[in-house]
Amino acid sequence: MLRILKIAIIITAILYLPFSAISQEGNPDNDFRISTPDAEGMDPGPLEELKELVLNERKYPNIHSILVVRNGCLVYEEYFGGFNKERLHMQQSVTKSFTSAVIGIAIGQEIIKGVEEKVIGFFPEMKELQNMDEKKRTITLKDLLTMRSGTDYHERGPGSPHYQLNALRNGWDRFYLERPMVSVPGTRYLYDSGGVILMSAILKNLTGTHADVFMEENLFKPLGIKNFRWFRNQEGHPHTGGGLSLRPRDMAKFGLLYLNRGKWGDKQIIPDWWIDESFKRHVEFEDNKWSKEIGYGYLWWIQPPDPDGDGEIPVFAARGAYGQFIFVIPEHNMVAVVTARGQTSEEFRNPILFLYSHILKSVHN
Repeated sequence: MLRILKIAIIITAILYLPFSAISQEGNPDNDFRISTPDAEGMDPGPLEELKELVLNERKYPNIHSILVVRNGCLVYEEYFGGFNKERLHMQQSVTKSFTSAVIGIAIGQEIIKGVEEKVIGFFPEMKELQNMDEKKRTITLKDLLTMRSGTDYHERGPGSPHYQLNALRNGWDRFYLERPMVSVPGTRYLYDSGGVILMSAILKNLTGTHADVFMEENLFKPLGIKNFRWFRNQEGHPHTGGGLSLRPRDMAKFGLLYLNRGKWGDKQIIPDWWIDESFKRHVEFEDNKWSKEIGYGYLWWIQPPDPDGDGEIPVFAARGAYGQFIFVIPEHNMVAVVTARGQTSEEFRNPILFLYSHILKSVHN
């Protein structure tokens, strides 16, 4: 039953939304130093084998890109199916990890006091909310970050609250705040994009601008990210649960930022303690072979360590439907990025499989 639930969660993570798509165009700068696998202590053999398996579609079909960064250098970059390094790719729920980052930045700037802030307190203008009770009044920002709000919001197929929200042209914040409560906040994990989408409304009430504007100024500009696209509703509320599109190279920059504990060059963009908290296992899962997660942090997945490594340092992942991944691998000072358009639940998980079977296998020192 748990496996079926996880499949449903991934499949229904987000629909392509029929709302305004607004791009910010420019000539990207601040990209990576280029190196080779050999120069950075990696065996190119497993990576070349992986390329052949993707090209021949014998094992890993519908992959659009694979990038590997080690020691701060881009050592492997392959595109498939007509994609290239400048083409934007839908992030799906990888967007959630970007949303977590701007919440950490806002706390670092003292715009938000902390993760124990009550969510209802951010919306004093919301009067006479439906289904209001004492449980709902105790939902904290931390509960949203760890998918434990206690609401009935779920994403299991047509008719679910998630499908209903995606169909709305406005009022995403009220729709979420009026969900019935089914458990005590902080006690039950239930995959929940609605609470992440609500975070943009929280920033809007505190700063006057939604998360997309805040993210551009405080995250994208320092990283040199100039090409991106958002899905928004008619109110200008960005879908921070899954509506961001980026270049794969810019996904890799974000992964490298987390690998470096929030620092880019000589600038601390995200507080280092926020990276630590985001990678902490706030929710524990049983290890499983299907999707590999062993825990959940602040909108980051926690996966088992490299089995051929020290066996202690986990792999951290931003993950999205159809096979979008940013893997952060501190043990090997490495980041891996995959974009895809998987057609089945098995194809969605293929990047996890070849991370362990080929990318990690390429590391020899």
